[in-house]
Amino acid sequence: MPILGNNTAYVAARAKSRKSSLMDRTRLRQLIQQSPDQLTVAVADSGYRTEIDLYAGHFTGSDLVEAALTHNLQAELSNILKLCNGNVRNLVEIYTGRFQYHNAKVVLRAVVNEVDVKKVSHSILPEESEVNTPWLKMIEESNTLREAVEQMRRLSFGKTLLAIGEDEGIQAYEDALDRHYFKHSLNQLQSGAPDVRILRNHLSGEIDHRNIINILEGHAFGLSGEEISQALIPGGRLIKERNFSQAVGSRDNLLDMLRQSNRFDFDGFQQVISTSDEERTLDPVITWLRNRESAQMQRMSYLHPISALPVIHYVSAKIQEIEDLRLIVRGRMAGLSTEVLEAHVL
Repeated sequence: MPILGNNTAYVAARAKSRKSSLMDRTRLRQLIQQSPDQLTVAVADSGYRTEIDLYAGHFTGSDLVEAALTHNLQAELSNILKLCNGNVRNLVEIYTGRFQYHNAKVVLRAVVNEVDVKKVSHSILPEESEVNTPWLKMIEESNTLREAVEQMRRLSFGKTLLAIGEDEGIQAYEDALDRHYFKHSLNQLQSGAPDVRILRNHLSGEIDHRNIINILEGHAFGLSGEEISQALIPGGRLIKERNFSQAVGSRDNLLDMLRQSNRFDFDGFQQVISTSDEERTLDPVITWLRNRESAQMQRMSYLHPISALPVIHYVSAKIQEIEDLRLIVRGRMAGLSTEVLEAHVL
């Protein structure tokens, strides 16, 4: 139960304590070295035994670990929110609100790809977690993309999805969800309070990173400037909406724009672009931008230690741990080498 009154210091301290118990690089490296058969036990021993035991009677292998990790994250986010009240809770909810949009995408993809609801309930949205019940029901009761969208009409982004033309594909709906999340979040972060301003800047940074990747991917796939522009999200600080048409014109245009910003390590980015070209994959760029976000998140939690920011920092670190573990488990089950996994995770 939340402590009444201003419990900011208490919640921040709890978040820092939980953050310190997350896995470090050494532990993740040890997990990568495990065989697929050993991984389930290793993940259980890393703080996920309760969830592994909960699902062990239903699933095996990667399905078991996937369901356990998802359940753990959902429970942890719920627990963290229960600790918070007032402005701290409002700010943390803005950050954790992205999961509603993520679940909406899961539903839309499942319906479009005709994935059986049982398969979804065995991994991405485990049915043992009550929070997933309405999402699974949407999959079960929808035969078309439009029917799934109709099921979401009462959600905050329902009207936005319904406004999309019925002949559009899933990408248009996913792009609309991304734009709605960031617009809705930035609109809620209008006060001049330091933690509000810093979180707003961080979300703007996330927007810039997504737009950079979308532009680079668009050029790699030979998309037109107009097609790339449709996937971009307004609200960034490095690439302003008024400069979208210029940024998508060519890769050189994008690099020129980034070079002009004193908030961006352009030399470091140029090096990673060269690596990306040599390896013919955007993975190095994606990893570099992800590490930049992590560093920003860590810095902002130290700038204002008695605020919502350490809580949000913990949540982002917990999400990253879950994503790393998913990648390790899926990778090992698929036969990826330790070298490949280390390059993506460490």
